[in-house]
Amino acid sequence: MPLEPQPPAAPAPLGAQQIRTKIHQIARRQLWLWSSGMMVTLLLTLGVASFAFPGLLSEPEAFYSFHLNLAIRGLVGLVLLFNVYTVYQQLLIYRIQSKLSDQVEALGKMEVRTEEVYKLAVLDPLTGLNNRRSGEQRLAEEISRAQRHGRPLTILLLDLNGLKNLNDKFGHAAGDELIRQFAARLSKAIRGSDLAVRLGGDEFLVLLPECRPEEVGHVLGRLRGVNVDCSGQIIALSFSAGWTDFKPGESTEDLLKRADDALYANKRAGKVHETAEASTVS
Repeated sequence: MPLEPQPPAAPAPLGAQQIRTKIHQIARRQLWLWSSGMMVTLLLTLGVASFAFPGLLSEPEAFYSFHLNLAIRGLVGLVLLFNVYTVYQQLLIYRIQSKLSDQVEALGKMEVRTEEVYKLAVLDPLTGLNNRRSGEQRLAEEISRAQRHGRPLTILLLDLNGLKNLNDKFGHAAGDELIRQFAARLSKAIRGSDLAVRLGGDEFLVLLPECRPEEVGHVLGRLRGVNVDCSGQIIALSFSAGWTDFKPGESTEDLLKRADDALYANKRAGKVHETAEASTVS
C-alpha cells in the first residue's frame, strides 16, 4: 500500500541559544558598521586634504579657489550625512538588541520551567527513568504500533530482591542508592529505541520493540554485577525477571498480567538473578 505524502514539518521555534547567536551576529555587524564609518571618515578626510594640499604650495587663482571651496564643502557634507546615517543605524541596532535580550531572558526562564514541568510529569525523581504514567502511555503507543504494522513487541518486568531487608538493616538511603545504581545500569543495558520505566518501589518495566528472544537475555546479562557500598559492606544486587511477547488483539492489561505472571512464577521458583536468568509465560 503506497504511503501518503506527508505535509512538510513546520519550522521549529527559535530557542534561547539560537537567539543569543543572532544577538552576537548583530553585535558583529554593529562593529563592522562602526569600522566602516571610521574608514569612510578617514578616506573623506584624506580626500579633503588632497584637494587643499596643492593650494598650500602655490598662490591659488580665484577660479581654483572657488572650486576647491565647493569640493571641500561637498566632502564635508558627505561626511556629516554618513555620520548621521551611522548614528541612526546604531540606535536601531541598540533597540533591536534590547528587545532580543529581553526575549532571550524570558525564553530562558520559560525553557527552565518547561524542563522542570517535563521532569515532574514524565520522569521518576529518584532514578531519572520514565515514571509509571508516562511508561503506560508509551506502552499503549507501542501496542498500537505493533498491532497496526504487525511488528513484535516484548515487555520485561524486573523486581529487585531483598530491598526491604536492605532498608531495615542499612536504612532507606542505602535502598535508594541501590535503586539508582540499578536504574543507571538498566539505562545502559537497553537500546535507544527501548524504554526503561520505574513502576514504583523496586519494580521496573522495560519496553523492547522489535526485540528478538535472544536479545532479552543480552539485556539481562548486562545487568549483572551491580554492587552497593553500605557502611563499608558491599551488597550484591539480585533481581527477578519475567517477560512476554505481545499477542495481536490483546489489551494492555492482559499483556502486563502475562508478564507479571512470568515474573512471579520465577520468584516462586526461588531463582535469584545474579546470573540474569528469567522465565517466560506464553
